[in-house]
Amino acid sequence: MLLELRVENYAVIDNVAVEFAPGLNLLTGETGAGKSILIDALALLLGERASNEMIRHGEEKAVVSAVFESRDALIAATLEANGIDSEDGQVIIRREIATGGKGRVFINNQPATVAVLKQLAPALAAVHAQNETLASFDAAERRRLLDVFAGAELGGLIEAHDKWKSLKQKIEELQRDESDRLKLLDLWSFQAKEIADARPVAGEDVALENEKRVLANSEKLYTAAMTAHEALYESNASAAALLRSAEKNIEELSRYDTKFVEVLASLETARITVEDVGSGIRDYAASIDASPERLAEIEDRLAVLDRLKRKYGPALENVMTFGEEVTTKIAEIENRDEILAHLRKSLNAAAAEYLKAARSVSKLRHGSAQKLEKLVEAEINDLAMKVRFKVDIASFDDEEHWTSAGFDEVRYLIATNAGEPLKPIEQIASGGEMSRVMLALKATIETSDVPRAKKQKHQELRTLIFDEIDTGIGGRAAEAVGKKLKSLAAGNQVLCITHLPQIASFADQHFVIEKRESSGRTKTSIRRLDPTERAQEIARMMSGQKVTETSLKHAEQMLKANA
Repeated sequence: MLLELRVENYAVIDNVAVEFAPGLNLLTGETGAGKSILIDALALLLGERASNEMIRHGEEKAVVSAVFESRDALIAATLEANGIDSEDGQVIIRREIATGGKGRVFINNQPATVAVLKQLAPALAAVHAQNETLASFDAAERRRLLDVFAGAELGGLIEAHDKWKSLKQKIEELQRDESDRLKLLDLWSFQAKEIADARPVAGEDVALENEKRVLANSEKLYTAAMTAHEALYESNASAAALLRSAEKNIEELSRYDTKFVEVLASLETARITVEDVGSGIRDYAASIDASPERLAEIEDRLAVLDRLKRKYGPALENVMTFGEEVTTKIAEIENRDEILAHLRKSLNAAAAEYLKAARSVSKLRHGSAQKLEKLVEAEINDLAMKVRFKVDIASFDDEEHWTSAGFDEVRYLIATNAGEPLKPIEQIASGGEMSRVMLALKATIETSDVPRAKKQKHQELRTLIFDEIDTGIGGRAAEAVGKKLKSLAAGNQVLCITHLPQIASFADQHFVIEKRESSGRTKTSIRRLDPTERAQEIARMMSGQKVTETSLKHAEQMLKANA
């Protein structure tokens, strides 16, 4: 549910904040006041494309932010997958649009991307705009609507399709043209032999580089080690000799003052450490091998390894992995017939598994289509229309039509007048009829028992936004649309922009959007109306700027009748 929306420096809006509530939230105002702009700003938070042309003139950036209340599992999973902390049942989204073309997205005050907004959008809100028609819905979207209504689970179908497709592609790769196969075999055989002959060992190059540095600087290392040994242990003025001398003096002190006993022990420990280090350095110097032959051997080996890394990977581990992969490919080609037979058997099993899953989903769709068409037809006829509505499904189970969503094609057909044949819904001419069909279809799908049971386990309210869905209607049809929106708002949070007083009278919360001029600039504001102000606004919507006594009384009657 949308709790709060804030818009700053967006189009004609300088700074607007509005708190929404459950139920039917209606927004009205004069034409050009900025009603649709407010919905456009909200759509940005759902991942819609941004344009820096919408930044208010003279400002450097526009900011849109909102607070949603939701404990939807999809939201929690999406936030976790993208490394974003949850906010105890709330989702706080902020989007900034800068004049330079760069924008920023924040979710729960943490940087995010527009892609994440699009992932969250289905669980937050759905915007149904005035220009939206089913003609803009592609085959996948028409099928998705039916699946939402049916509560179809496509996880198993998608997995079965992926498995079948992967096996099919693997078989096609093995069945390449014979000459191409032989060319690849020659290349892979050469690569595998080159790597196998070198016999690389993980970490070998690092160890050899270190040994090379030692051998190349053996004389310097020997001199430095022996000098250090002499300073630590060998000479009369060595650190060990000086510490032994100091020990004798401290030992004398400890005979008379016990506080020097611990000091003497520490000094003895230090002397032993110095002597051990000196001995170790002496042994290191003795182990230095200034062999030119060994140095040349190491340089030759490193040259071989470097050549392999340049050809097969940046690191020696990559070279070894590449060699293993090539060896596997060679084995596949050499055992092609046997592997193909095994793959074809697996492919047949995967195809059978896919068909079983696809037919199960198709059966569910066909059964749900009959229920959906009856419900939608009843909903449309409640909106002062007399139509016939049908959900048509064409199923093609041949491989050419196999997709991860099954093999069904879904169409919505309608006849708006008696005696007319059913036609695709996108071909109906009247904008008013289309608006009512859209509302009926959305209302049926959004309030169906199956998706609500799945999406609202915690009895959460879903936010549905209708931007002037009442375009092209009036009179009795407008009142029917108002009742339908009110009914839809009983189980959802509904935000709706309307120009019709018949619809506005059904509001649970009524907001007016106003445009005014201040200091030579046009500014848009929004405020919630009290009962008296609501009557005034509805009267204005009926009679224009000049509110008459008759229109005011009529407005009061409408509010009382639709309370």
